[in-house]
Amino acid sequence: QRGYRSIYHRVDASSLRLYRWYYSRICQWSLGLTIAVVLLLAFVERPSSLSVSSDPRNRSPSFEPLCGFTESIEMICLIIFCLDLAVKSYLIGWEELRKNKWLIGYTVVISVSIIDWVLSVSMECDERLRVRRLLRPFFLLQNSSLMKKTLKCIKRTLPEIARYLNPFPSCLNEHADPKKNGEWELHFRTMPDSLMSLLVLLTTANNPDGRQSVGYSIFFITFSVIGTYCLMNLLTAIIYNQFRGYLLVSDHLSSFSLCSFSAVVSFSLPICQVARQYTEVSYMDREQFRKIFDELDKDCIKEHPPLPQYRSPALQRLQVIFSHYYLTVLGNAVALANVVCICTVLVLNSEKSTAERDSCVLEIINLCFILYYLFEMCVKIFAFGWLGYLSYRNNIFDGFLTILLLALQITIFITYRLPNSQWDPSSHGVMSLWEMVRLVNMLIVFRFLRIIPDIKLMALVASTLLDLVKNLRAFAGILVVVYYVFAVFGIWLFEGAIKPPAGMSMECGTYEQLGYWPNNFDDFAAAIILLYDVMIVNNWQAFMDAYSRYTTEWSKIYFVCWWLTSSVMWVNLFVALILEVCLFKHQTYSFIPRLQKNTTYIVPVNNLTAFLHLCRPQQQNFSLC
Repeated sequence: QRGYRSIYHRVDASSLRLYRWYYSRICQWSLGLTIAVVLLLAFVERPSSLSVSSDPRNRSPSFEPLCGFTESIEMICLIIFCLDLAVKSYLIGWEELRKNKWLIGYTVVISVSIIDWVLSVSMECDERLRVRRLLRPFFLLQNSSLMKKTLKCIKRTLPEIARYLNPFPSCLNEHADPKKNGEWELHFRTMPDSLMSLLVLLTTANNPDGRQSVGYSIFFITFSVIGTYCLMNLLTAIIYNQFRGYLLVSDHLSSFSLCSFSAVVSFSLPICQVARQYTEVSYMDREQFRKIFDELDKDCIKEHPPLPQYRSPALQRLQVIFSHYYLTVLGNAVALANVVCICTVLVLNSEKSTAERDSCVLEIINLCFILYYLFEMCVKIFAFGWLGYLSYRNNIFDGFLTILLLALQITIFITYRLPNSQWDPSSHGVMSLWEMVRLVNMLIVFRFLRIIPDIKLMALVASTLLDLVKNLRAFAGILVVVYYVFAVFGIWLFEGAIKPPAGMSMECGTYEQLGYWPNNFDDFAAAIILLYDVMIVNNWQAFMDAYSRYTTEWSKIYFVCWWLTSSVMWVNLFVALILEVCLFKHQTYSFIPRLQKNTTYIVPVNNLTAFLHLCRPQQQNFSLC
């Protein structure tokens, strides 16, 4: 199965050199910087976001660059994109180019952007509608294979969500004609009003109280319980069911992508030498399987520098002692004791005022612990050497904080412990002793995080969070694309729509009464903030109601689409991602002990893909030793 990064391309020497140069770090970073610049132009272009406030009541004139300034930067970016397209097209050839939908779309987007750019320049930058602004997020999408995979997963999820939401309007319609009273006049007069009222009731906390009849209250309570706690959770389950396995498939593809042409060229000889030993074997055990993938994954296995060699037997004995794991355990115990001392002193001083607190006692206690931290750092450097010490991330973390704590202690001693000092440092703008001690306490507690890798469950949680951040990059990129597109559409539709009338009476709970004036579509930055507010605030209907009053009722479609995309689709996808990461990590961590105990695993050669995700954690475990 082919991945997004195809290995079908030219194989002559010049093409391979171009291939390596194109995928070098400097070229990819330059391309990423170009994409960032072309996206950020929206903050400078008309309507410019370079103003102190976006409030239309007291907004000062924003700075707008001269015509041709942003257009020149944009043309440079488009030229770079043309070069990028030319290199990709040359490397894969015409036949593969015709099959690649992303490159065809890349060509169309660049062509339309250049045509629209020419029109802008010919009209002296006075046009209101810039189509190329709407197409700019495509540059971000096509440059990331992980975003393409995530987009494919979302595309597979959308039909299920549509089928799930299809009967929802009819369910709302059943409750759209209650007894004609004041509530009916206000919320249920027409079918659109009924749908919007029940949607707001479903998504916010503005539920009616019990001042009406019992049946009235029972209806709304039943609707809220079924809609909020049943339907929304079912929607989360449906999205997760479609999203399940996303990380596993991505892990397989990323693992086997090491077999791409560039990797095979670099490691073809050792791989072939190891694999040739098993060409006549139908099954291989765990150790044989691990050897093959060690060859594929050698660039990921980190080897620590060798320990320094000492001739003196006494130094050798000290090296053995200080390089032992028990020294780390002792350091963790000392760090815990330091945190306990800090908490004890703070509890004892909680009832005292700042002037009554004796900060000297806590500072002396911290000094003793910091001296031990310095001793621990020095003996580890002695045992492992500089390169060996810096090859462990925990040591870098400890060493940096230890040096910082030592510098703070020296600063405290110089500032507050000089003999015959008659001046008060706090009266000269210098931090007081209590504030300095609080800063030291904060760093000591932060240093206590060093115990996380040594506790299995905490290490599992930490690695899950790190994996979550890595996988969130693709989701964040697509979220940027969605924000960008909706913000551009919002500026096209609603720029300058809300103008504060003079002497108006404000109804409670409305856009005007809540002071949401700075949240508008008058510039790109304000549009982003408004979309974020609609995504997270409880009364998002206030924005929808305001724009429907100042423009037309059709504006509700825009806000409902954004709410469905952000609050429904994206929040549930985020929950699904968290569940997937946690389950994946839990399964892989729980498999390591069983894999280490059982040494007779027999793996079919034709089923390596299914077994890969079980053995990769073991490779990572070997790399930590």
